[in-house]
Amino acid sequence: MDLSITPGAEKFIRRMIRFNGPSEGSGFRLVVSPGGCSGLSSEFTVEAEPKTGDAVVVVNGVRLFLPAESRMLLQGATIDFADSAMSTGLTFVTPNAPSCGCSSSSAPPGVASVSIGSIGRKN
Repeated sequence: MDLSITPGAEKFIRRMIRFNGPSEGSGFRLVVSPGGCSGLSSEFTVEAEPKTGDAVVVVNGVRLFLPAESRMLLQGATIDFADSAMSTGLTFVTPNAPSCGCSSSSAPPGVASVSIGSIGRKN
């Protein structure tokens, strides 16, 4: 799979795994789907192991657990981490991102921002 992670995103993902991972083999489960104003919506959690149907994609030593739809949408993408006054979270720069049809999006075409508020919490 053609996927890259910037140093900022890698640092964020490693910290999430380190502080929330229940075991040594834990990974970052990223579920991306079409929707939202930027063209993509996302949820992420730290899991002990991949769920059924997830592929384990290792980028720079970081274990990502990606369902099939996420793999399709993230093909060729760069995952970055943005921290600004307007938003904090992962940013996806991808040629596969649908363009936004609304006027309220601040992201340029092909860029989807996902707030850290989308972090999944285990019950």
